[in-house]
Amino acid sequence: MNFFRTNISEMTGYVPGEQPQTEKLIKLNTNENPYVCSPKVKAAIGRVVQAGLQKYPDPTATAFRMRAAELFGCDPDWILCGNGSDDILTIVTRALVDSGDHVRFSQPSYTLYRTLAEIQGAKCHVIDYESDWTLGPDFTKPCDQLRLAYLANPNSPSGTLVPPEEVARIADALPCPLLVDEAYADFAETNCLELVAQNEKIMVSRTLSKSYALAGLRFGFLVAQPQMIRELNKVRDSYNCDAMSIAGATAAIDDQNWLAQNRSAILATRTRLLDQLRQLGFECQDSEANFVWCTHPDHAAEQLYQQLKTDGILVRYMNYPGWGDGLRITVGTDEQIDALLAVLGC
Repeated sequence: MNFFRTNISEMTGYVPGEQPQTEKLIKLNTNENPYVCSPKVKAAIGRVVQAGLQKYPDPTATAFRMRAAELFGCDPDWILCGNGSDDILTIVTRALVDSGDHVRFSQPSYTLYRTLAEIQGAKCHVIDYESDWTLGPDFTKPCDQLRLAYLANPNSPSGTLVPPEEVARIADALPCPLLVDEAYADFAETNCLELVAQNEKIMVSRTLSKSYALAGLRFGFLVAQPQMIRELNKVRDSYNCDAMSIAGATAAIDDQNWLAQNRSAILATRTRLLDQLRQLGFECQDSEANFVWCTHPDHAAEQLYQQLKTDGILVRYMNYPGWGDGLRITVGTDEQIDALLAVLGC
């Protein structure tokens, strides 16, 4: 017997990048930060553990919201916290999308969007990127049943960015809220946070996994107008952020000097990686994230992925039906990138 809802049985489900439990591989496949987080994070978590974990955490992560509000120039009631930005995406989708509704997102992009829509029993509008990674007019095409649009910005796997002024135009044209997924925005030259105050349909999600080197901590947040946050809070799990993650995340955003130094190091390595890949004949997109997307006219991407894996280097091979395939390579340390380039150059 099948006890599950029809849409759950029929869906494929999200497949995360490989997470081998070994230190022997150079891991450049899931866009993790290669550097250790701020020492302030470790100290803050240590204080929580020492004080004891017998009590429930603050359900709304007040300390983090207050510090983030200072950084972003808004009030704390404009911020919703979650167990990573994936939790934020889930909360928004659960709150806005019903069975039979329509959801829109671009391709190639973050494949979790489809999974979240299918869990709700929604129909997906998948809009292909143009060849130059811009969004065509179909992304704002009218649809009475459209309840939510996702926009990864910077996008994965391309690392490309839709400028804020274009995002504002898209949001104005859409009949529904637009969730701007800024998981990699700290590595970009611009972002869409200022647009939130201009249009209640615009919501911006962020994560501490990438730029703050806290993928193992699981903490993300959403910036939206207070009337949107109030409704979203109704579907949030009661204690979706634990005491250690709240303390660690608050300490992380409090150390903006660490962020600036880390960002500078990663951007310098990203520039070198792009230059070297192009010298080796790869076709690469200019990136606004902590990864690069590349293809080679003479070598199949899947074969390159397998060759690198054999040599102990893990990158992300991605294949999008109807679009094509390529390699997404995380910007690692200079030593890790040197090892990668040595294999690709042989």
